[in-house]
Amino acid sequence: MRYQPLSSRLYSKNRNSFMSEMKRGGLAVFNSNDIYPISADSTLPFAQHRDIFYLSGIDQEESILLLFPDASKLEHREILFIKKTSELIAVWEGQKLTQKRATALSGIESVFWLDRFEELFETLSNEASIFYFNTNEHLRAKVETQTREDRFIKWAKAKFPNHSTAKSNFILQKLRSVKDVEEIDQIKNAIDITEKGFRRVLPIIKPGVWEYEIEAEYAHEFIKNRSKGFAYTPIIAAGKNNNVLHYIDNNKQCRSGDLILMDVGAEYGNYASDMTRTLPVSGKFSPRQRAVYEAVLRVEQQAMQLLVPGIILKEYHQEVGKIMTEELIHLGLLNPTIVKNQDPEKPAYKKYFMHGTSHHLGLDTHDYGIADAPLQANMVVTVEPGIYIPEEGFGIRIEDDVVLQEHGNPINLMENIPKDPDEIERLMQGA
Repeated sequence: MRYQPLSSRLYSKNRNSFMSEMKRGGLAVFNSNDIYPISADSTLPFAQHRDIFYLSGIDQEESILLLFPDASKLEHREILFIKKTSELIAVWEGQKLTQKRATALSGIESVFWLDRFEELFETLSNEASIFYFNTNEHLRAKVETQTREDRFIKWAKAKFPNHSTAKSNFILQKLRSVKDVEEIDQIKNAIDITEKGFRRVLPIIKPGVWEYEIEAEYAHEFIKNRSKGFAYTPIIAAGKNNNVLHYIDNNKQCRSGDLILMDVGAEYGNYASDMTRTLPVSGKFSPRQRAVYEAVLRVEQQAMQLLVPGIILKEYHQEVGKIMTEELIHLGLLNPTIVKNQDPEKPAYKKYFMHGTSHHLGLDTHDYGIADAPLQANMVVTVEPGIYIPEEGFGIRIEDDVVLQEHGNPINLMENIPKDPDEIERLMQGA
């Protein structure tokens, strides 16, 4: 691995927290992701399933974690199964994890080769009364591909039809949303790399540069700093492309007078960062662009102050909507009469700000979090208001990542990444 791993203490703590939420007699299994084929003998780069990583720190394909806190034998309460290495594999793919190294990374003493999984699972199933399966329950999930986890669940249900089942994800939604200090530090590492990328691209942003050239500079800086690259598909959107929320073509040329909206973030150690900055391609905002930019910045600053433990995201989004409505009125985009007569289910501000303001961030860019549960200290969320005006040919979004505090305002983990319009203009003009 190219990143500095977190301590095995963290993974032991995560497993203990998960097992404390399991019902008596529960046995949970977590699988690595597949290596997905493209065609012929080509594959996508391997990306570990975040849940098995969260519970073990193991970042290798064909790994399985089994948790059975009520097992009669102590050595069967935490078991890790990994791919057996060989001289041939070492020649073609490089050395895989040894059992000793897997123990050092995960804190799990019982590490076996993968070919022992079915035998031990069948043995332990005789002691278990309920299987915990790890299905994808994320609100935004849309999965059409059968995963390694899916295949295991199908096999286990056919093999042991009389066992009752429960969903591991409901426990993980709660646990993963609150970050350990080590996790926050790893997110900071990803953010520091993102900042380096941002500062790298500033000198090349000028009329004539192509969106993909900017993307390439980010990629260079990210990989140079031991990241695997982007935490998500980058959005590098110039001119009218600003108004396409998930624009990922990144194939247009920047022109004089354009704004360039860059929604990018580096990953580090499988943890994500998520930043958006909107800059003037020519180095200076027009008066109208600056007025809209400052409005977005004010909304972001006020939204951050609302992020305190106890608030529920739905209520928070409603409050941010009220703040945004006032700014849109001042910009002449809405009038008070329209606002007064608006449908509460379809507020008027949504015409210009149609997405949510915040989402959880961590091992996934849209990380786990229970939608209707109050926010807690040490949750990491984004703050990303935007105003999009297709009829004027531009849109603006500003996004930072913050960590909630027990008392007071959240800490902005991206406070060192410039966004003040005066500073932006000075940097863009080389001052």
